[in-house]
Amino acid sequence: MDFKRVKDYLSWLYYQYQIISCCAVLEPWEQSMFNTILLTIFAMVVYTAYVFIPIHIRLAWEFFSKMCGYHSTISN
Repeated sequence: MDFKRVKDYLSWLYYQYQIISCCAVLEPWEQSMFNTILLTIFAMVVYTAYVFIPIHIRLAWEFFSKMCGYHSTISN
């Protein structure tokens, strides 16, 4: 794949992001604040999912395995 096409595609995606989120009408310092807050929220969601989803999957597995009568060999 050509690097120029990839660069053009990424710049098109960034342009779409600016249009959809209305960042195009903000001043540069407002764009920085908005992007920082958005990135922080996204990072917190990813971290929370990384930490808590495996726990919930394990608890759901234990619940349904007991409900179905399957005894797990996984030790806690």
